[in-house]
Amino acid sequence: MIGTFATISDIIDILFVGILLYTAMVWLRTTRAAFVLRGIFVLAIVYLIARQFELQLTAWIFQGFFAIFLIMIVVIFQEELRQIFERVAVWSWRSSGNPELQPETANTLVRTAADLAKDRIGALIVVSGNDPLARHIVGGIPLDGKISEPLLRSIFDPHSPGHDGAVIIERDRVTRFAAHLPLSKDLRQLAGLGTRHSAALGVAELTDTLAIVVSEQRGTISAARDGRLQRLENPQELVALLERFLHKEEPKERRIWKWIPVQHLRENWQAKAIALAMAAGFWYVFVPGSKVMEVTYRIPVQVQNVPPDYELESFQPTEVEATFSGPRRAFYFFHPKRLKVTVDASTADSGRRTFTIGPQSIRHPNEIKVEDVKPATLRLTLRRVAAEDKPAADDRVTGG
Repeated sequence: MIGTFATISDIIDILFVGILLYTAMVWLRTTRAAFVLRGIFVLAIVYLIARQFELQLTAWIFQGFFAIFLIMIVVIFQEELRQIFERVAVWSWRSSGNPELQPETANTLVRTAADLAKDRIGALIVVSGNDPLARHIVGGIPLDGKISEPLLRSIFDPHSPGHDGAVIIERDRVTRFAAHLPLSKDLRQLAGLGTRHSAALGVAELTDTLAIVVSEQRGTISAARDGRLQRLENPQELVALLERFLHKEEPKERRIWKWIPVQHLRENWQAKAIALAMAAGFWYVFVPGSKVMEVTYRIPVQVQNVPPDYELESFQPTEVEATFSGPRRAFYFFHPKRLKVTVDASTADSGRRTFTIGPQSIRHPNEIKVEDVKPATLRLTLRRVAAEDKPAADDRVTGG
């Protein structure tokens, strides 16, 4: 395959697509879309097997399925595609990083979380990043208030009507409280945890926010970011996490690629190899595979439906040369040994002895076109047989 590369740009093309595929694989691993992709992959394998063994009905059904494949992708993955487009838009237009909180505001969040954990009062605080957050929030009460410990403690007081919801912090202000967030379905990370942790991980899976959770049952502090939930052992870990989230310790050049999980590029070599192999396969199918090529095969001739009162003595030619054209990918599963020229001799009893051999006489895939057949005529030699010499079967097939 490498020998077919035209320029170094083909290698760069494959590497870039491989990176995109690997990024998508890592990102989709934590979503329900991963299971759907596995199902589609299994169906694709079944289709290739059907093509390989010429299961015509199965292949026809799957061809209809893949004809509307793009529409199905949009319908099934509309939420995931929307997230991708939002991430790309945010990365393109707002690459300056998350809006920084004032140092005293960050300290207020740490002190409040520590005090709430000590008093075993549950809380959920969402610090927004660059991604749009409004469409993931349901309900809640608008509030444009300056962040302070009394304000947060009053919101999460067990006697407060909005203590079970989430507090949304945007640009150093409390913009909403008692908000409901999407719940995560990652049972592996959520084992033994409650709804607050599920909501925190859910919003962290869909956006680049930082969600801080205080457990009223355990008196612990956890944080969710980039689809990962971690328990913090002490308030100092929350301070370090806030600093990293606000990009105070992150180099500027890494912010640009924040939407790509760079930390995964140093591990999971199996997934990297699969992504690179898929990219090379796609390149081979869609780049050189789209080029039109011509191939000539020698195909045996088969005569069928000889009239019952006649016997076929000979015919010429016994094989023809047929030239086919089409995209190169159409020949990947093409088996020339299974090709046959079929001539219907049912009209030979009227004196006809010469038949035309054309594209309609050769069974071939739809993507491939028959350009030429040489010779284009077939001549039969028949003799009339007596009634007692007639073969038992009326439909007789003779040929190579």
